[in-house]
Amino acid sequence: MRHTTEIKLANLSDLFLVQVGAMDPADVRRLTVDDALVDTGATGLCLPTSLIERLGLTLIERRTARTAAGIVERTVYSEVEYTMLEHSYSIRVTNLPEGSPVLVGHMLLEQLDLCVDMKRGLIYNPAHGDDWIEEQL
Repeated sequence: MRHTTEIKLANLSDLFLVQVGAMDPADVRRLTVDDALVDTGATGLCLPTSLIERLGLTLIERRTARTAAGIVERTVYSEVEYTMLEHSYSIRVTNLPEGSPVLVGHMLLEQLDLCVDMKRGLIYNPAHGDDWIEEQL
């Protein structure tokens, strides 16, 4: 069964510049994806290149990755702050070919204590009484 979710993204470097007074909050590069695919087979956050460019992310490194399509080269970009179900965290982004859906992998779910329920979609971890429990670092 296919599950999608809304995910809000902001360039984390821009948010830091706002914190130190070097950027106007209105200039932070942001976007909202209404139908990001929750893919528990994916590890992190994967975006098509056009969205990476809109967010103004910078190249960090190139890596070889094992995917359902075989071994491919992926590019890792700087961090975004992501928000799902009103809670936020940050993560580096990996690129996907243009036309691919945004993929929300299991690391994002774990960081926000979320689970996929086959009937209800994305939910707070039922092991925690369906309440949000912040990850202890």
